[in-house]
Amino acid sequence: MSGGPVPTGSNVERFDAIIRRVLARGEEHPSLVIDIACTIGAEILDGVLPPRSDLNSVDLARRFNTSRTPVREALVTLEKEGLVEIPPRRRPRVADHGRDEIREIYQARATLLGLVATEVCERATAEEIAELRVIVTGMEQAAANGDRNGYYWGNVLLHERFTELSGDRTVIRLLNSLVLRSLRFRRLTLAQPERVRRSIADHSRLVTALEERDPQLASAMASAVVLGAHRLLDAMLEAEGVSRE
Repeated sequence: MSGGPVPTGSNVERFDAIIRRVLARGEEHPSLVIDIACTIGAEILDGVLPPRSDLNSVDLARRFNTSRTPVREALVTLEKEGLVEIPPRRRPRVADHGRDEIREIYQARATLLGLVATEVCERATAEEIAELRVIVTGMEQAAANGDRNGYYWGNVLLHERFTELSGDRTVIRLLNSLVLRSLRFRRLTLAQPERVRRSIADHSRLVTALEERDPQLASAMASAVVLGAHRLLDAMLEAEGVSRE
């Protein structure tokens, strides 16, 4: 995500900070609405609230010591970011994406990150690209130590900084929303040791292409990183019996 480094703290606190940066563009929302949306959204991303969990506005209003109005506004905000579903005449619930929708999310991210790679090759300084190499090195160390959580957050930070270096505000806004929709799934794939090994290699090749100012290779690698993760994720979801729709 753009706007600063991934914060330290618990996973929920980190997710809260990421969502808060994404929602900061919606300045028309009262701070209470944003606070509620960030708390609920962070719990969704961390798995505290699993897919299809009911989001009872009465219970939530009691929890946040407020009326139902800001709770409803917070849920609508999260619906726009793909984290909540609000079916007609039914209680809001945590979004449960089908495999087809997940494929669309990953394909869109792959396309946009390919564009980001081209722009980073053209715009980023050598010092800025060196920052990406430092992050990849940290990811390698986390993987070597068996620190899956550390590797996950290193991955999040790398994609955040990489996107930020493009300087393309429109692409950054689009990717921010897509990232919120995919963060849950990235944790699943990065829990697989083989995927972590492939992820390290692919990200290292991506940074090498940026260092060599090779926009075609960098674009291809940026897209391949995302599409490779999706292939594994789709196989995992199919094995679990997740429907396409």
